[in-house]
Amino acid sequence: MRNKHVLVLLFLFCWAAPICCAAPAFSDPAPAGQNPYLYKVSLVQAAPGKMLELIDLYKTRATVYQASGDESPLWMRHSQMILFPLGSYSDYYTSERMAKRKQAEQPAKLAEKIKESIAWQEDLFAYGPPLADLRKAFAAGAFFHVEMFISLPGKFADLYKEREMENAYSKALKQPENFIFVRDQGAAWDIFTIGVFRDLKHYAESADVPAKDQEAAAKAAGFEAPSQIGPYLRRFIREHHDTLAVAVK
Repeated sequence: MRNKHVLVLLFLFCWAAPICCAAPAFSDPAPAGQNPYLYKVSLVQAAPGKMLELIDLYKTRATVYQASGDESPLWMRHSQMILFPLGSYSDYYTSERMAKRKQAEQPAKLAEKIKESIAWQEDLFAYGPPLADLRKAFAAGAFFHVEMFISLPGKFADLYKEREMENAYSKALKQPENFIFVRDQGAAWDIFTIGVFRDLKHYAESADVPAKDQEAAAKAAGFEAPSQIGPYLRRFIREHHDTLAVAVK
């Protein structure tokens, strides 16, 4: 399904037949070892005619923020999403670092200019993979598959487990695994995932995998069959958006 919005994925800047057995739930939906790093995720729609200007403004702000001690963002477009690496609330929101950011952007009035170039924005604070792992993947990839989910009531843990099962399926087929992000606060998305690929051709390679290998990988991951992965996912979600994006360099 295409995303309803043209997003700026600013990561500093995005099915109901049962299988033979339900995915086991677990008490901690976001184990610290799997989702240890905090990100602010901004989904942005540029004002009409302001897309290129907005990209330049964000690039300028990223440079300014780096000079004040912040990590550079990770960014993709069409959807456009920016991932801002925070690490932790206590690290990012110290009085000293907040003052440095404000002081650094004031001369160019970046905050005001960015606000004037945005038609719609949605922000989410989410825990995700270690920053070094994400940077390594982004450095090698330039094409992304982003999926965003709102779980049904009481189905969050099952949804998280399903994401892990799909990663097991991809791993068995020697395909890139998704990075999993879990909401802490902000926008309504409970979980979103990012698959990182070299290019469109790399993304499409899974279609060339022999059917018998897909079947074996699906069953090993806990699915009844490859055709039942989507229907199984639908058991746990109220809303799902997905989109393809390219890197902003």
